[in-house]
Amino acid sequence: METPSPPLPLVCVTGGGGFIGSWLVRLLLSRGYAVHATVRDPGDAKNAFLMQLDGAPANLRVIKADMLDYDTVEAAFAGCEGVFHVATPVPEHKIVDPQKEIMEPAVTGTMNVLKASKDMKVHKLILVSSIAACIFNPDWPQDVIKDESCWSDKEFCKENENWYSLAKTEAEEMALGFGEKNGLHVNTFCPSLVIGPLLQHVVANTTSKVLLYILKGGPDMINNKFFSMVDVRDVAEALLLLYEKAMPSEIYLCALDQVDLKDLLGIMKPMFPNYSYADKMVDVDLNITFSSDKLRNLGWKPRKLEETLAESIESYEKAGLLQASNGELCRLPFFFRPPPVNECE
Repeated sequence: METPSPPLPLVCVTGGGGFIGSWLVRLLLSRGYAVHATVRDPGDAKNAFLMQLDGAPANLRVIKADMLDYDTVEAAFAGCEGVFHVATPVPEHKIVDPQKEIMEPAVTGTMNVLKASKDMKVHKLILVSSIAACIFNPDWPQDVIKDESCWSDKEFCKENENWYSLAKTEAEEMALGFGEKNGLHVNTFCPSLVIGPLLQHVVANTTSKVLLYILKGGPDMINNKFFSMVDVRDVAEALLLLYEKAMPSEIYLCALDQVDLKDLLGIMKPMFPNYSYADKMVDVDLNITFSSDKLRNLGWKPRKLEETLAESIESYEKAGLLQASNGELCRLPFFFRPPPVNECE
């Protein structure tokens, strides 16, 4: 009589239908994990692709959950040894109600995840934060590359109404403090601008819309000093590395080298010469260069930017996202637009 195989290790990915979340789900399934993927609406057509991933029919459950509803979060974590908290709002338009649109989902939602992890005896929690939590620090020396010791200044974020960065900073601080106080293994992960091929083609995510805007052009100004980019597949690999190798209470930055927009266009135009490309740039002196040495020392080996750009654009073409849109202007997501000139001076 054959001995039954032991059950696969079970983990939960919040926001499992999103850009980062879905690539992480795909990777976890391929590496021998069983996965709970939370989404707001399992019946939404944009989430149908999840059950088509290799290994999904046997080892994936797509679960309805809202990070602001503790009971649904707790239910999604049942039986899980690990949680990847990926779900978070990213603003595409001007924020009208910061508390409701950004602060509450990011901070209260993260606290529900922390409490549910503790109550359901989760062993490890990996929180996806953002370089927005460490980019806006006016006291950081301009000639020093930012690393995991740099935090965004919360008062500076409030004064400049940078609610996304404030929310990410508060949520990350809260998560690390909660982990240390309650004996929960917590790591926080801060990626830069995440691009890459799409797994689902129904709705483009916010960061992909940034690259789409660079390709198509439009009326909005864009910084000449651009955010460093990182491949979504490399982000998924990094998250699994943290889960399997990182010590608790550690922060990890995940970013490639910063590029000027002109240099970025210089890479893209020879590869894909038939697009309009963004041509409205504003000069800003913004130091957004980071060191990912800590992550590399853990074994992270990212793709080259040229490969990521080529495969991202090919994916957009396949999804029909670069076709003419009946005269509708392409717009840069609000969060990535530069501040008014008087705020840059």
